[in-house]
Amino acid sequence: MSDLGFASACQLAQMIRDRTLSSVELLDAYLAQIAQHNGQLNAICTLNEEKARARAQEADEALIKGENWGALHGVPITIKDFFETAGLRTTAGYLPLKNYVPDQDATVVARLRAAGAILIGKTNPSDVNGTYQGINDIFPRVNNPWNVDYTTGGSSSGCAAAIAAGLSALDVGSDIAGSIRQPAHFCGIYGLKPTDRRVSLAGHILEVPGQPACIRQMLVPGPLARSVEDLRLCFELIAGPDPRQPDVPPVPAEPAEHRPLSELRIAWADDFRVPVAADIQKTLRTAIDELVTAGARVNNWAPAAFDWAAAQALYNQIAIYTFRYAQPLTPTAIGKSMRVLWRELTQGDPALRQLVNPLQAFKEFSSLSLRGYYEALTERDRFIAQLDQALAAWDAWLVPVAATPAFTHRADWSAIDIDGRSYPHSAANGAYTMPFNLTGHPAVVIPVGQTQTSLPIGLQIVGKRWREMELLAIAQQIDQVVGRFQRPPGY
Repeated sequence: MSDLGFASACQLAQMIRDRTLSSVELLDAYLAQIAQHNGQLNAICTLNEEKARARAQEADEALIKGENWGALHGVPITIKDFFETAGLRTTAGYLPLKNYVPDQDATVVARLRAAGAILIGKTNPSDVNGTYQGINDIFPRVNNPWNVDYTTGGSSSGCAAAIAAGLSALDVGSDIAGSIRQPAHFCGIYGLKPTDRRVSLAGHILEVPGQPACIRQMLVPGPLARSVEDLRLCFELIAGPDPRQPDVPPVPAEPAEHRPLSELRIAWADDFRVPVAADIQKTLRTAIDELVTAGARVNNWAPAAFDWAAAQALYNQIAIYTFRYAQPLTPTAIGKSMRVLWRELTQGDPALRQLVNPLQAFKEFSSLSLRGYYEALTERDRFIAQLDQALAAWDAWLVPVAATPAFTHRADWSAIDIDGRSYPHSAANGAYTMPFNLTGHPAVVIPVGQTQTSLPIGLQIVGKRWREMELLAIAQQIDQVVGRFQRPPGY
């Protein structure tokens, strides 16, 4: 594929507005890329070619008439298959929804369409219960464009593969335990997990249609892209209050004041949860050195009083409460959960198993109570306030995304070897992401380098709640110094 399909969504939208590129031409380029590469990646699970082509033709005709649909006029995008799309199959990787066709768009989909975006297809997720690999019971597994023997991460698996491989200009995923950030890290792209409840979840499937809205904490939609600029554009379009989800507050997405790196207070830490792979540690420390050379003030710091183990246990407890009623409790679902629990309790270094121990959460499952749920939410409030206070002294906090780069495909929730040590699956993948779902703080991932075996490495930039625009402005400056998006070889 030419460089055209790897341009940013912002650049492509401008080219279409300037009429140096037609929407049909761009759509054809992406369809050709999909035809060439999706067979080995399985990133796109449902293609919307016929309707996308008709819409692209309408977009070009509209510009001739002087009409502008919005910031993404005529730009082809993809959407994680957890988001309902009117008239287009939406499965969430959940077998009972294999043939489900919604009659209404999810709010984020409707807002992107209203801005002129053209939906080219749905991207292949992990199953509805969420895993750190692109595996579900409907579609073939998602493979990493950097090496198809490796996973993309999950659950926004196809989103990350599609963006990295140039199959789409922009995608929207969702994140409850790192499901945007970890795939961005594994595939060498950019991702944003906004503040909890900053973006409407209306029309997002984790609860099976017809079930009550159980998952009201820790889950948030967000963009995946090839630039910070595109993260900002997409966030501005999808964020904000929604009559379909009244608890999304009307926080304005106002432009952030530009501040040079030398004026920012930046903290960093690379081992405050679990030891990270040597390649990741080396790459992140090189990035820190480059930032310091560029004039940034960076200090090694982690909040000493924050009990990360207790926070992890609380995350597990709330997850049990929220997921319990999101889908019917079938024998198949119970069997999957028991396999996950067994692998988490028995695989990996015994000391590391204690860091993300799900046994207490399993005990909670057998004694769910309304009082216990309220007590967990009250405890969550305490952790949020504590991290708010700790981060008040900093403009951004730089931390790893995961303890490992992308790993080879394996049985779900199996242990992962890192530098000669065996890590439980959750510890390797979620130790640096789950805490910020618990507290709701926003985080951006940017690509900053590669391992010795040419697998991408990302950096997680954590900011203050409700201040995504400020966080994105800081991420943009950091990216200009250390960001290194690269096309995977052969794409």
